[in-house]
Formats: sequence, structure tokens, C-alpha cells
Amino acid sequence: MNEELSYAEMLEIPVETVTVNRREKKRRAKEDIAEQVVDTVNDRVESSDPAYAESRPIEREAAPDKRTRRARRILWGEFAAACVLCATIFLTNIFMTDSAINTFVRGLWSGDADTADTRTYQDFTLSPVVNQFSDVELTVSDTGVLSFTAACSVYAPCEGEVAAVNGDAENGYTIEIRHSDNFSTVMSGLSNVYFAEGETVRSNVPLAYTDGTHPVRVTFYEEGSLLDCVTVDGGTLAWS
Repeated sequence: MNEELSYAEMLEIPVETVTVNRREKKRRAKEDIAEQVVDTVNDRVESSDPAYAESRPIEREAAPDKRTRRARRILWGEFAAACVLCATIFLTNIFMTDSAINTFVRGLWSGDADTADTRTYQDFTLSPVVNQFSDVELTVSDTGVLSFTAACSVYAPCEGEVAAVNGDAENGYTIEIRHSDNFSTVMSGLSNVYFAEGETVRSNVPLAYTDGTHPVRVTFYEEGSLLDCVTVDGGTLAWS
């Protein structure tokens, strides 16, 4: 303000008539600063300044349509049904072993009904287990065990498949023959066995040999139970 008064005195202008307008200068100064800030920001935006990079819209995944939601619901429903079925089978195996669902599952594991061999012992005709021309004495116990002691070839009483071979030559071999899913034969006390597990045997081909060291025993089983309905007449076997 002193500068304005000195300038007025130099021009011989009365001091009382001098009006100093500082507000207008301040306002102009503020406007100039604001304009400078705006120009600076515009320059930075127009230049590729990372601090003022252009914003881009965020890309969002499109919401699934009705068909997709329906397919997901179907998949979840099938998964839930499978879990319920497994839980039901598990519980019935523990508490209801003879239920219909357990019978059905056992049928699936044991094979189709069309391929299962359900023949019983009565569907088979017995053949001699030794050569009918040999002089071998066969005996049958009250429990149905057929036995003899002699040096001779041994034959299968019916055709079938070798299920297992156990033992050794010193103590005698034991062979199990499966004739069907229900009927099987076990022969023990054999010196040599000519067939291996899984091979098919026939009643007219020698199955094994015994040197007479150990008595040979022949037992018949139906669903795991020993059969006592075998008779022998001159080396010929039959069901009683």
C-alpha cells in the first residue's frame, strides 16, 4: 500500500482521493493459479502420464443362463441320488443282509442270471473215479465220504474246472473241482496231479495218480455242505 501512496504523491494526487483495490488483485491471482492447475492437469492427461491413465470398465463374467443353471441342478441332483443309494446299500448290508437290494447287488457281482451255472448235484451223472477194470475196493462212509487205497490212476467223477490244488507229494495233494456254481468235488491223498488251477477236466481223462501210500478220499459238496447220498456198486457211483 505504501507504493500506491508514493505513486499518488508523485503525481500530485491528493491522498484522500486514492482508492487501493487489493481484493481485485488477489482474486485475479487466485484465478490465475486455478487456470494454471487446470492447464497442468490437462497437459498430464493428454500426455500418457501413468498417474492420470484413462480408466477402463471392469469386465465381469456374464451370469449363467437358464439352461446352464438347469444343467447344474440336474448334475447336483444325480450326485445326491448316487450318495443316497450308496448309503442305503451300506446300511442294508449291515442291518438287512437278505433285503431285495442286497440280493440284486450280489446278483450283479456273481454274474448275470443267464450266465450263472445253477445246476445241482442231481443234474450230474457220476462216473467211476478209478478204472472200472482195476481191482480197487471202494468204500463209502455214513457221512458220504468215498475212500480207497491202491496204486492207480484217478478220474474226476464229473467234468468241471479245477478250482484249487494244494499239498505236496510227501503228504499228498488235494484238488478241488468245481462242476457248477453249487456243486463241487474234493479229492485228497493224491501222489501226482495232472491239471492246474483253472483248467477243464473230463471224466474220461486221468486227473491224477496215487501210488497207494496215502488213502484217497473223495467228498462231494452242495453249496458248501457235505453230501451223504453217494452209493457204490462194483466201482460204479450213483446218487441214492
